[in-house]
Amino acid sequence: MTQFLSLVVATKDRPDDLRKMLNSLQDQTIPPAEVIVVDASSHPVEAILKEFPALGLRYLRHLPPSAAGQRNAGIQACSPDAILIGFADDDIVFEPKAFERLLRFWDDAPADTLGAAFNLRNYPQRGPSLLRHSRISEALGLYSSRPGTVTRSGWQTIIPGLAETQYVDWLPTTAVTFRKEALQLSLFDDFYESYSYLEDLDLSYTIGRAGRLAVVADAGFSHFPSPSGRVTLFQFGRFEVRNRIHFVRKHNLSLSRCYLGLAIRMAMSVGSGIAHLNLGLLKRALGNVVELMTGIGHPPPQRPTKDSQPTDTPTPTTGLPNIR
Repeated sequence: MTQFLSLVVATKDRPDDLRKMLNSLQDQTIPPAEVIVVDASSHPVEAILKEFPALGLRYLRHLPPSAAGQRNAGIQACSPDAILIGFADDDIVFEPKAFERLLRFWDDAPADTLGAAFNLRNYPQRGPSLLRHSRISEALGLYSSRPGTVTRSGWQTIIPGLAETQYVDWLPTTAVTFRKEALQLSLFDDFYESYSYLEDLDLSYTIGRAGRLAVVADAGFSHFPSPSGRVTLFQFGRFEVRNRIHFVRKHNLSLSRCYLGLAIRMAMSVGSGIAHLNLGLLKRALGNVVELMTGIGHPPPQRPTKDSQPTDTPTPTTGLPNIR
């Protein structure tokens, strides 16, 4: 296991979550060679890094806040010795042998493997979905029953906890590694810097067209989505449309299928919002409508700062990581 792995952690206003994540890195049987914390917090978290002297932590301040922009800055700051470059969200916890097992996979990985993700253990349970659990949806190319597929509609299928290592079309950047040369093919698209939704789909799908991507089953982690730093569901509804259509256009996928998928997604939000008296889902659907009518081709809605977060920001149980 000779690979030099640099891990980039983008963070904003989540000191307690960051501390838990760094604790899990400290407990690794084989930790990353270096960890670069790219901070966009209102109050810098540099002091937290001093609690983990054994980790080889490096600190980088980056403003304005943007997961895509922060990760790009972290890539540029990685050591020239890096063979693998990874990304980790600040609200996850790695299993103690996660990096050892991931590096073991890389030791034997075929040369055309360009990315390998950790395996999410606590994927949230979801009920039936018209978009995800319909033969008609699959026949129309809107979705797929195969985990980790990117369809012609531009929708990516979920990757729940896998029982065995599997090659896929895309990888979430919640906990992932890439060969350094793969990131010379593509960085995070600055289009997503206004709000980083689907930036991981875009990056990994681009890399996956040049090589193979895997999810390593025995390299586990858990995700505990933080409520901090979210946009409102109305704002998310706008970004949901804007970013999806950008991805489809960029990769020459089917715009008509994309619009159909968005229409189904919007109808699901309205139906569930009415059935469960969930005002947030209705606001999300309204955001979809506003963006479809006025926003295509125009500048995105401004992302609020933490101090201006409105009161209907999603909680961890209904937050954005669980609604793709």
